[in-house]
Amino acid sequence: EVQLQASGGGLVQAGGSLTLSCVASGLTLADYAIGWFRQASGKEREGVSCIGSSVLNTYYADSVKGRFTISRDDAKNTVYLQMSSLKPEDAAVYYCATDRGGSWCTHRPEHWGQGTLVTVSS
Repeated sequence: EVQLQASGGGLVQAGGSLTLSCVASGLTLADYAIGWFRQASGKEREGVSCIGSSVLNTYYADSVKGRFTISRDDAKNTVYLQMSSLKPEDAAVYYCATDRGGSWCTHRPEHWGQGTLVTVSS
C-alpha cells in the first residue's frame, strides 16, 4: 500500500521559512514524481511544485518561483519543500502526492498524503 506522510508545517511570521517533508512508503520513491499541492481555506487545491525522478524535471507555480525549492532524497524516501520569504497568502494545508505520470511530472496526482498546516502571520 502506497502511503505518503507530510510534515513540517507550523506557524511562521511573514518573511520566514519552513521546510516540509513528504516521506513515502510502499513504493520505490526513485520511480516516482512527487508533487506538492496546497489548499487555502475557501479555495480550491492548487499545484505548488513537482519533482520528477530526474531532478532536472521540476515545476514551480508562478506564485512560489524563487521562494520555494523542491528536492528529493531517494535513499530516505523523502521529498522536501523548502519555503522561504513566506507570505500570508502561502497559508494553507499542504499535501504531497505521487504523480500519475510515474517518473515525470504531469500534474495529475494519484496517491495523496495527509496534509500539514502552514500558517503565516502578517
